[in-house]
Amino acid sequence: MVAVGSLTLSDGRTQVRDVIHVFSGNGHRNFLLDLAGVNSIDSYGIGELARCHSVVRQAGGELKLVQVSEKVRAVLEITRLHLLFETHADEKSALHSFQRHN
Repeated sequence: MVAVGSLTLSDGRTQVRDVIHVFSGNGHRNFLLDLAGVNSIDSYGIGELARCHSVVRQAGGELKLVQVSEKVRAVLEITRLHLLFETHADEKSALHSFQRHN
């Protein structure tokens, strides 16, 4: 899944959360969220990521972040959520990490 634009309160979108809820409800367990196109994130966006992580974990799966920009990475570190999310430089390494855990 690819996120583009802003993950902020003023953006007011919950598309990422909605997609994850639908797919996890349909039996999907593992998710990659590509954040290369995310240009800004605030506490609302961080909350959305944390909620998505929680939904996926409750369903017995994993949510991994791919191509996290420096700006988003800085916010994750300030909020200490970098400890919650496994991040990868590219999709290939993230997909390989799912295989290692199975």
